[in-house]
Amino acid sequence: ATGGASGSAGAGAAGGAAAEGLGAPMKAGIAAVVALTAAAGLVWALSGDEVPDKPEAKPPVVQPVVPEVPAPPPKPEPKPPAPAPPPPAPAAEKPAPKPKPSPTPTKARPTPPKPKPPPPPKPEPKPPAPAPPPPAPEVYQVNQLKYDVTGDGSGPQVRIGESSWLWQRPGMSIGGTRYGHGASMHAQGSVTIELNRRCATYQALVGVDDMTLGLGAVRFSVYGDGGRLWRSPVVRGGDPAVPVSVGIGGRRTIRLVVEPHTPFDTVAVANWAQSRISCR
Repeated sequence: ATGGASGSAGAGAAGGAAAEGLGAPMKAGIAAVVALTAAAGLVWALSGDEVPDKPEAKPPVVQPVVPEVPAPPPKPEPKPPAPAPPPPAPAAEKPAPKPKPSPTPTKARPTPPKPKPPPPPKPEPKPPAPAPPPPAPEVYQVNQLKYDVTGDGSGPQVRIGESSWLWQRPGMSIGGTRYGHGASMHAQGSVTIELNRRCATYQALVGVDDMTLGLGAVRFSVYGDGGRLWRSPVVRGGDPAVPVSVGIGGRRTIRLVVEPHTPFDTVAVANWAQSRISCR
């Protein structure tokens, strides 16, 4: 047993010397072989058999150096999960706001209606066209009137059966003034004229003719349809003529009358100067 142990020790020393120059992997392989050999020897010694002759130490078989396959890198350990964030602190409950008192409803004032704009002024109506002026009156001179027995009834004419002496003259003189036309009659005479038209006025200048040499005094009158329309004061020889203008509208006849102031004045010649009738 001692020899086996020493042989084992020598083999171990020889193996250690031979393996000094080997690398770590080779050393590890040799150490494993040596361990196996020592274990086998120990088992055999314990079995009581004789120790066989020490075999000659053979040089250890050098195992080819197999390069180590690098172990795969260790997987990185999983990172621990991030700690869950702490639950948020409960928000402090705000006190419920005090209810605002409801405002007292105010009575809505009615919106006054917008004033309507005044309507545009209406155009002033055009004044009516002036009525055409009435036609100028037609003037009939008494010194040119015809008698009813010869007239045609279209205008004024003298009624011969109701008239005294009538002198239709182209001119005469009264109070020293000369007049272009007129009619003369005795101091006690009258002439009736039938109008036959719508006539408006009778006009004349009356007086004693200057041929009487200032003698005589008379009154002149104008009648319409039997009623007196105008009467003159007493006109004496040499007095200026008295104007006459009488409205005769609506009359059918007029009558010119001369009256003596005294019975001795019948010799006077009475003039109706510029005697004329205006008709439509």
